[in-house]
Amino acid sequence: MGKRKGKNKKPRNDQGNYADQNSPVKAKKHLGQHFLKDENIAQKISETLSFKGYTHVLEIGPGTGVLTKYLLRKEIDLVAMDLDSDSVIYLNHSFPLEHPKVMMGKGSFKVVEADFLNYDLHTLFGDEPFAITGNFPYNISTQIVFKMLEMRHQVPEFSGMFQKEVAQRICAKEGSKTYGILSVLTQAFYDAEYLFTVHPQVFDPPPKVQSGVLNLTRKKKFVLDCDEKLLFTVVKTAFNQRRKTIRNSLKTLGLSENLKEDAIFDQRPEQLSVSEFIALTKKIAHDAI
Repeated sequence: MGKRKGKNKKPRNDQGNYADQNSPVKAKKHLGQHFLKDENIAQKISETLSFKGYTHVLEIGPGTGVLTKYLLRKEIDLVAMDLDSDSVIYLNHSFPLEHPKVMMGKGSFKVVEADFLNYDLHTLFGDEPFAITGNFPYNISTQIVFKMLEMRHQVPEFSGMFQKEVAQRICAKEGSKTYGILSVLTQAFYDAEYLFTVHPQVFDPPPKVQSGVLNLTRKKKFVLDCDEKLLFTVVKTAFNQRRKTIRNSLKTLGLSENLKEDAIFDQRPEQLSVSEFIALTKKIAHDAI
């Protein structure tokens, strides 16, 4: 007899959610959810933060709380933020009953139903520093990093799980094919370290790609010696035409012919280090005076 088609596929319910009867919350396809189910990896992720210089931690996309319970073993004030109302209900009601010893920690725990990208984090933390971690939804992970960069004055540390290619891109160095806008702008303010790879089988449902965990630690000198807004413009404009030389990719900035004679304009954007992009930004700012 031939094999039945679709025999190994994960069943879904009428709402298009992945139906796993062992999970307290069903992963929803439209939210891009893949719930981590490996306890060892959850514990390893919880240990990627130093917990130094801050007590507030924001976990994005807690899902079933597999990472949450390890974070709660630290003496921190944890806020778990999820857009999924089912996850929020579970974390507020069933989760504390299932993990009573964890809930007796010295810190605090709050669950917020919200979209991180559109939420005013000052309502949670004021001007106090906080770290960010989580098993990030892959469809918005890049946007999460850019919002974190906007709040870099309050975020001394950031760690978590991304699609492997995105994590590698964030940590890439000049000369690499994956080096780009995300690499330069993140590493201008943070030391980036790719920590380890996570395989699809440890998720429910398994994603079609591998995942990667990274850590970002804010640099001691994270206020740059250049116009930071202009830096963002220069980097984004340069990489929008990454195959061209800097001279051609930055044509729209209206630079003087004298400045464009500088040797740095003969290079392509992926050849420039973060410090060279900062130096380039200073030259462009001076050219505009």
